[in-house]
Amino acid sequence: MEPDILELESFLPYRLYRLADAVSREFSRIYRDRHGLTRPEWRTLSGLGQRGTMTATELGEQSAMHKTKVSRAVAELERRRWLTRTPDESDRRVEHLALTKAGLAAYREMVPLAKAFERELLERLSAEERAAIVRGVAALEGALEGK
Repeated sequence: MEPDILELESFLPYRLYRLADAVSREFSRIYRDRHGLTRPEWRTLSGLGQRGTMTATELGEQSAMHKTKVSRAVAELERRRWLTRTPDESDRRVEHLALTKAGLAAYREMVPLAKAFERELLERLSAEERAAIVRGVAALEGALEGK
């Protein structure tokens, strides 16, 4: 192979992106079929379900979503009455987002489905492969945190 040619199929960042996208697409069928949610809406719902009240900025950082995707997801979940916005008392530009009872119920319904999806995905691997992927992902995350 020529040194100035990049073979994407063996380039680790590309392979990780493709793998993450394939897993995300497969999982998206669950929340799309169940509730008609998009990926950003699911990430917003799950972020608030896990952490409680958050700002849009915090949601974007936690979910690695661009602010416009967060904004659209928040607007849609608010339209469904699954989310409320409360202006910050000291800074009116900031809103605190929280799930309503209906939003929390949808989140709680999805948690066991998400855990089952993860379990079934990992069961496709041997015990050694599962341990290796958990270690490898943790090692890459740790190596990149310092950057």
